[in-house]
Amino acid sequence: MAVAQGTLEDAVLGECVRVGDVSGNDRVAIRLLEMGLTPGATVRVLGRAPFGDPLELEVRGYRLSIRRAEAARVVLEAN
Repeated sequence: MAVAQGTLEDAVLGECVRVGDVSGNDRVAIRLLEMGLTPGATVRVLGRAPFGDPLELEVRGYRLSIRRAEAARVVLEAN
């Protein structure tokens, strides 16, 4: 697993990262948690649309696409 810091928005294509936290306490944060982006989950960045939005991710064995604004709320665990 690669050493990463920052947010999921900053993750490099092909990189595997670990979720540290999801910032906020609103509907979007709750929905991200419900989709499996929980602390400790491993996420692999599979792709980005031509203008960077949305991001395609693999988390918990399935593919997920989220917007960059949502990805910016997923804080990565620092190794």
